[in-house]
Amino acid sequence: MLIKNYQFHYSLIGTLDKPLILFLHGFMSKIDEFDEPIKLLFDKFSYLTLDLPGHGKTQVLGGNDYYTMVNTAHALINLLDELKISECFLVGYSMGGRLALYLTLHFPERFLKVVLESASPGLPTEAERLERIKIDTQIGRKLTRSIEKSDFATFLSNWYNQPIFGYIKNHPEYDRMVESRLQNNPEELDKSLRFMGTGCQPSLWEKLPNNKIPLLLLAGEYDEKFISINIEIAKLCKFAQLKIISNAGHNIHFENTLAFVENVKEFLSTAS
Repeated sequence: MLIKNYQFHYSLIGTLDKPLILFLHGFMSKIDEFDEPIKLLFDKFSYLTLDLPGHGKTQVLGGNDYYTMVNTAHALINLLDELKISECFLVGYSMGGRLALYLTLHFPERFLKVVLESASPGLPTEAERLERIKIDTQIGRKLTRSIEKSDFATFLSNWYNQPIFGYIKNHPEYDRMVESRLQNNPEELDKSLRFMGTGCQPSLWEKLPNNKIPLLLLAGEYDEKFISINIEIAKLCKFAQLKIISNAGHNIHFENTLAFVENVKEFLSTAS
C-alpha cells in the first residue's frame, strides 16, 4: 500500500471482527518474523504484519529522513487509518519494540495493550547516543561491504555471537532464520540502522511515568542487558509488568515460542 513516502509491503491475516494484533519485527528481519507465534495464536486474533522501512519489500520513496522513527511511526498510523483500524493490540520485538514504545507514548488512543519483547526506551544522554551512533556507523559500513551473499552470511554469524542472543545458534531452526535474514538488502539495512538505530531515536525514558497503556515487558533469561533495562522501565511505568522468559536470550519468540505465545495470549485476553 502506498502511504505518502512509503510503499508498504504488509499482510492482513484473518477478519477484523476479531481483535487485531499489529506485529513489528526486529532489525534485519522482515514480515515473516512472527509466523510461528501466529500459527499458535491463530484462532484468537487477526494479525497485521509488515516489512519496516529498510527491510524486506517495503520501499521508502522519500529521502533518508523517512527511515527515522518519528516518520515511520506516523506512516504506520496512516496505514492503520487506510485499513480502517481505529485501535488494536501492538507487539514489537527489539527494534520493533523501540518503535512500538514510541507509538504507545505518542498515539496512546490507538493501542489497547502493548507487548514489548527485548525492547528499550533508547539512550538517556546525548553522550551515550553519540557513542552509539559511532558504533552503528561502523556496523553499517560492514553491512554495505557485504556485497556477496557469503559476506552477508558472515556478518550475520558475527552478529549472533553477541552475548544478548545467548544460545540462539544452537536452535534447530537457526539456519532457516538466517536464510530469511539474507533476503534483506544490506544497503537498506544500513539506512535503517543509521536513521532508526538506538543512537538516533528520541529518548523515551522521561515519558514512561506518564504512560497509561498496559505494557507487558518480556526479556529472556540469558539477556542480562535487557533484563536490566526492563527492570528500570517497570520501575518508572506504573502500568508495566515484567516477565523473564526461561530458555531464551534476546529473540524470545524464536527461541521459546510456546512461552512467548502463552504470555502474550494471557496478557491480551485478561481484562485491564
